[in-house]
Amino acid sequence: MTYEELIERVTWGEEFSFKYNNEKYWISQNKDGRYLTRVRDSYTQGFKTTAELFEKGRIEGKTILEIWSFIHEQF
Repeated sequence: MTYEELIERVTWGEEFSFKYNNEKYWISQNKDGRYLTRVRDSYTQGFKTTAELFEKGRIEGKTILEIWSFIHEQF
């Protein structure tokens, strides 16, 4: 899957989990928004839209695009 396909599928309502630097993360959503959660401690970043999640969501200070080369094979 490409990065663009991931964004599209999240927009459609799909949810995904992945690992980065030995931490598990989850992209989820409900009627109120989209969420990027670090599973270990349930640290959650909430966003109104998919675009906002991918633009403003951070994992260790980086966007999902910035870590994509490390995580893309998990999708």
